[in-house]
Amino acid sequence: MSTSVLICDDSKLARRQLARSLPDDWDIKVEFAQDGVDCIKQLKIIEPEILFLDLNMPEMDGYEVLMAMKEQGLNILTVVVSGDIQPNAHQRVLELGAIDFIQKPCSAEKLADIIEHHGIKDKAMRERLAHSLGEQVDPDVRDIYQELTNVAMGQAGDLLARLLNVFVELPIPNVNILEVNELDMALQSIDNNAATSGVCQGFIGGGVSGEALLLLNDSSFKEIASLMNYDGELNDKVELELLMDISNILIGSILTGLSKQLDMPFSQGHPIVLGQHRDVSDLVKSNKSRWQRTLAIEISYGIENHDINCDLMLLFTEDSLKTLKYKVAYLLED
Repeated sequence: MSTSVLICDDSKLARRQLARSLPDDWDIKVEFAQDGVDCIKQLKIIEPEILFLDLNMPEMDGYEVLMAMKEQGLNILTVVVSGDIQPNAHQRVLELGAIDFIQKPCSAEKLADIIEHHGIKDKAMRERLAHSLGEQVDPDVRDIYQELTNVAMGQAGDLLARLLNVFVELPIPNVNILEVNELDMALQSIDNNAATSGVCQGFIGGGVSGEALLLLNDSSFKEIASLMNYDGELNDKVELELLMDISNILIGSILTGLSKQLDMPFSQGHPIVLGQHRDVSDLVKSNKSRWQRTLAIEISYGIENHDINCDLMLLFTEDSLKTLKYKVAYLLED
């Protein structure tokens, strides 16, 4: 399935140049908007996964588009492409929700770097999977799961931010009930083209059980070590220690946050290293038999201005769904 891309620029030449600069190996369907007003209309009609947005346009400029998107809850990966190279312009668009800023004229190489740096292809794939995979969860129930996870992952993000002295980007959690084959597809979509290291930790309590799975792209280790002021040689042992540090913070704090909100203490098992420097499919292969029909909550953490990305998945067993449903029903009561 093609990724839907919208390019908004008042210049026809600029629109065409940008479209031609997109990676040849990217399966995309490109649409165009000729100004900000047209852009907002197109966002609602075609619901693109990626938006490339100019700043200086008639009718409604790029800043106004970003503000309108924020006000209307249009959550779309947005990269600003502009000739305005003032530092304040760059900072302002980031504050308004854009993920990056590219100076015109934009080369294919620079565009490819931006796409790779932010994992835009993978993020778009995950968004599609979130909508296409799995049994539909009742909207009210999904909202509860997402809100509970939002609170818990905020606490986990705060701990990570304090440890690394960074700003942690918090996503909207994806919530789905998946069969094992769908879960396999969702896991492999996390990063299909890069070596990954992973940790799995079981939890149980109050009629609910499951596993927390943390996957960290190998390219993240160098920057994590730097942020933790480690200047020695990065070998497998050091990277394993860093992986365990991150997993202890994120898994431990998010399970604690959920257990408090659900009034359901969890006992946590010992973390198990799934592997280092391997494809995601290899990491999860031996665990598929345990993950049949599951409630899967995916959280993709990012760190602003750093090439660090980690995915945390909470996989609740099918037997847990009845108890969770009861807890959620109680929270929904007037």
